[in-house]
Amino acid sequence: MTVNRTANAEQRGAQLLSTAGSVAIDDIVIGNDVLELVSSAMYVDPMTVYREYVQNSADAIDEARRQGVLSPDEAGRVEIAIDSAARSVRIRDNGSGVPWPEFGRKLTALGGSAKRGTSARGFRGVGRLAGLGYTQELIFRSRTADENFVSELRWDCLRLKAALRATPLDSGVAGLIHSIVSIERIDAGEYPERFFEVELKGILRLRSDRLMNPVAVAEYLGQVAPVPFAPEFKFGAEITSALRPLVELGELDIRVEGLVTPVYRPHRDHFIDEKHAIAFESVEIIKIPGIDNEIAAVAWILHHEYEGAIPTGALIKGLRLRSGNVQVGDHSLLEDLYPEPRFNVWSVGEVHVIDRRIVPNGRRDHFEQNAHFHNLTNHLTPTARDIARRCRTSSIKRKWLREFEMHCESIAQKIGIIAQGSLSPADCEALVVSAESTLLQMERIAGMKLLADEKPEELLLRVTDLRAEIAALMSDGVPDASPLARLPPHQRSMYEHMFKLVYECSSNRIAAKALVDRILDRLRADGETG
Repeated sequence: MTVNRTANAEQRGAQLLSTAGSVAIDDIVIGNDVLELVSSAMYVDPMTVYREYVQNSADAIDEARRQGVLSPDEAGRVEIAIDSAARSVRIRDNGSGVPWPEFGRKLTALGGSAKRGTSARGFRGVGRLAGLGYTQELIFRSRTADENFVSELRWDCLRLKAALRATPLDSGVAGLIHSIVSIERIDAGEYPERFFEVELKGILRLRSDRLMNPVAVAEYLGQVAPVPFAPEFKFGAEITSALRPLVELGELDIRVEGLVTPVYRPHRDHFIDEKHAIAFESVEIIKIPGIDNEIAAVAWILHHEYEGAIPTGALIKGLRLRSGNVQVGDHSLLEDLYPEPRFNVWSVGEVHVIDRRIVPNGRRDHFEQNAHFHNLTNHLTPTARDIARRCRTSSIKRKWLREFEMHCESIAQKIGIIAQGSLSPADCEALVVSAESTLLQMERIAGMKLLADEKPEELLLRVTDLRAEIAALMSDGVPDASPLARLPPHQRSMYEHMFKLVYECSSNRIAAKALVDRILDRLRADGETG
């Protein structure tokens, strides 16, 4: 057969060389490598396996509600069981299931999803293959409400990898799939009356083995999956109320075996660690118009003090994009909208895309670039600029507040020197003049409009207290406790001059004061023993 095909191709090639015009192509070759391209090569991050299968579960649960087999008050549920000893993961949902007549065709098809053109989140028909590159065997099982048996289909991933390394093109991708896939109906046993599940057996060890870590899985799904906000998050109800009329949230009850609570979004009222203490103060809801003036997206922004980048461990940094209430890409997707990209990670918020003409790309790590997506980003740019303005304003505020505190420290040091009684009255007066100049600068800082929400009256009260403390010291003269008070005038003058030189020549006033304190202590001790 191969010889005949080659001969025919050569004859047709000779005809093309001798004649003009168009001809039909004999054979379209679809090589086996296409299977790798739409599975493991498509999904670079192993954790996207969970996103793809949970996304399919969300679509199946939505379909079950449309069919009426899942009642409105029954939660859409996804159960994830991780068996570390067996290195297996099972993801099961209570959606509509796949009936036996369609089971084999749907779970071996490459693309051609029946979801295209519907409101479903996935529509390219390749997400179910996400696990092929990360496990030794990929198993699908399902049962619909009217079936007595469970449908089961197995992909032998080890044979697939071997075939991709060694197979010539003759058999084609269909022949390859036939050789590595088995399908059968099994006894229902203790399986649910209606379900769909995917099981990954013999999972490979990759990237710190996060695929097998229940906490890591829950944290990942909390960011990307359609799950509710935690009950204790005070802005959760407000955000959900704003989204629900416009966005098909399809929130799932996801349970990871071994964890006490269901998977929630990671947002909370506060985030506190060793270096950060962030409190969210308000939420802003923004409706973004499309090209035709309909609503293209709804965004929400959590505002805070904007004192710096949100820590990675908070799992919420960046303005993120969602479609079908499933995250698209990572936190950095919109950073180019900011005047300075670094301000993106100072932000916390999400943009829920509604316009169906704004479509996630095949890998779901970005959106297809078209006029509708560019319209969205154009309308988001003012929001990004507003956040950048808040970041800069916060930075300037912190600069002036730091300067105020530095002035306070400087005044405190001067008060300590005056109280020490180590300088002459003239030198003390010079310190007072310098301190008054600093106090005036502190008053100007406290009166800035920029700091109007920083309790300026408290800042001014601190200035008043410091000024009163200086006045009290100067009215008392040389403290009686100072050993210089007991010295003859010429000796006292000598020490005062020496101490003045110590302060003038030292680059560190705190260290200079400590040295003078030790000298005064020595003079005091000598006076007591004398």
